[in-house]
Formats: sequence, C-alpha cells, structure tokens
Amino acid sequence: MFERLFRHTRSDLLAYIARRAGSSEDAADVLAETYLIAWQKLDAIPAGDRARLWLFGVARNLLLKSASRRRSGSLLAERLAGELRRSTAVHAPVDREAADAVRAALAALPERDREILTLMAWEGLTPKQIAAVTGSSANIVRVRLHRARARLKRQLGSVRAAMRRPEPAAIEYDC
Repeated sequence: MFERLFRHTRSDLLAYIARRAGSSEDAADVLAETYLIAWQKLDAIPAGDRARLWLFGVARNLLLKSASRRRSGSLLAERLAGELRRSTAVHAPVDREAADAVRAALAALPERDREILTLMAWEGLTPKQIAAVTGSSANIVRVRLHRARARLKRQLGSVRAAMRRPEPAAIEYDC
C-alpha cells in the first residue's frame, strides 16, 4: 500500500513542496519527513484520493513548522548577538596574563573537570542543576567539583610558575 501511495503522489507532492520550500534541500527534507510520517501512520491514512490530500496537509504542516523554526533561529541569533554585545561592553578590561593562565590551567585538566567547572563558573549552575545536566546526583557533583577545584588550583600554580620563569639566556662561545 505504501509503495503505491508513494508512486502515485510523489511528483505532485514534490512540486507542491518545492514551490513553497526555501531551497531544494529543504524541499527534500520535507518530502522525506512527509513520507516518514505516512509510513508511521499508514493505518490512519484515508483511502482513495483523500490520501493525496492528507499528504498535502502533512507537508503543509511541516512547511509551517520549518518556517517557524527558521524565524525562531533568526530571532535567537539576534538575541544572542545583542546579549554578547551587552556583556562585552559591561565587563571591565581583563588581565590578559591572568586570563591566559586560567585558560592554560583549564586546558590541562581532564574534560570531566573542565565541564563541571565551566558549568558552575561560566553558566552559573548550582551543583543540583549540574547534576541534572550531567545525569549525576548532586552529592557526586559536589565531590567532583571540590576535586576539580583542587586540581585547577594546583594546575594554575604550575602554569603561573612556568610563566614567571625567565627564558634561558643564549650562550655565546668565543671561537
């Protein structure tokens, strides 16, 4: 039944979608998703010529959702750009040497430590919220956070010590 439905409707449906989609890639995606829904709801598709109209309705809904997602994506990008401009304008100049030391110390930590520290420091999440994000318990997050902070402190000390070491002077030889 599905194969027959596909053969009898694909040209008309593709033409309908192609005229309304933003690009040929979008049209292909909507067509594929329309037939995926049809496959999943094969028993609910009306009989006869109404099946074609049902597919057009599914495609129409998918096109509307796609347009809505594009608008939402544009609005989100604009909002994030505005927030980024505001946040960089508000913050005082950063001590580049200190920032570089923290970046180097963070980079030297294991990924698991970096993740938990940045979720807390940069995203402002509590241990309970971090637990929800990472799929752990809040108590485990607290312990990992304590250990990660200790490792970061040690690593930061090492990085700062390395930054303070003078470069060895070039040795000149008399020949």
